[in-house]
Amino acid sequence: MKISNWFTRDGAERPLIWPCVTLVLLFVLDLWVNPHFLSLRVLDGHLFGAPIDILNRAAPLALVATGMTLVIATRGIDISVGAVVAIAGAAAATILATQPFPSAGLIGEALGAALVVGVLSGMWNGMLVSFVGMQPIIATLILMVAGRGVAQLLTGGQIIPIGAPGYLFVGGGYLLGVPFSVWIATVAVLATALLIEGTALGLFIRAIGVNPVATRLVGLRSKAIVFAVYAFSGLTAAVAGILISSNVRSADGNNAGLLLELDAILAVTLGGTSLLGGRFSLAGTVLGALIIQTLTYTTYSIGVPPEATLVVKAVVVLAVSVIQSPSARALVMSLFTQRGVAR
Repeated sequence: MKISNWFTRDGAERPLIWPCVTLVLLFVLDLWVNPHFLSLRVLDGHLFGAPIDILNRAAPLALVATGMTLVIATRGIDISVGAVVAIAGAAAATILATQPFPSAGLIGEALGAALVVGVLSGMWNGMLVSFVGMQPIIATLILMVAGRGVAQLLTGGQIIPIGAPGYLFVGGGYLLGVPFSVWIATVAVLATALLIEGTALGLFIRAIGVNPVATRLVGLRSKAIVFAVYAFSGLTAAVAGILISSNVRSADGNNAGLLLELDAILAVTLGGTSLLGGRFSLAGTVLGALIIQTLTYTTYSIGVPPEATLVVKAVVVLAVSVIQSPSARALVMSLFTQRGVAR
């Protein structure tokens, strides 16, 4: 196959090629910096190593990005997920703090409360977008600002420590040698994929993203579907909030989930989902989450100062986005064509 063909293929035909190439290049760079990058070791029956650490830290992002994928597929956006992460963690920690040694029942209540507030937050966004008719970025901006305040009210502006072993296992435990958070993220993504691809829901979401007006004219309950998509985004953010608060053993209403919404949007776009709606890829989103977390690991491993990490991340994301752009691929094709004519 000609090199130019790889640059001019439609993203819908090869949606995962560029995310895979990006991830492989990051792995190669990490191996160059640290030849033992892919090495794994077993300690007390648990797997340890850079790949496991990347998977563990990418799990909450993959969860949030999964919900974000469906929202963006309907031509929406949800910039409140970071605040929902903070609210969920704060709600769980507040309940656990009522007993010095929380019982299994109380831990269950804390987990349930976190999930409920996440779904309610998503339903609030969905109501504003679907039934009130607000622009998605404005509707979710309201919760982004107010939600952070709600989280701080729940925690009293303090960092609430969490010591319940059962709760800590969710984000810090291991199952079959692999972090439990990775299992949770894997099951959630696979269940979402089965629901989307195994039913007509995926087709409906794509149709709404392509032409929301036409879907309403043909009788599709597009408002209800968009409402459900935002509720699902709130649910995935709540699960991520549980994982994060469990992993760090505390709830911080001020910093938990900070800028996570931006990483989630980046993961979705890096994975090939169109911000214009319609076309989306859950597998690509997972790859995008792995790219972002691997990039973070890479910047630290090569000695990039923490304050410059966001700049490096922005440059890489810009480069990948340009490569994925059809117009950029057309420009590359024209360059190859001109070189061929010149010869």
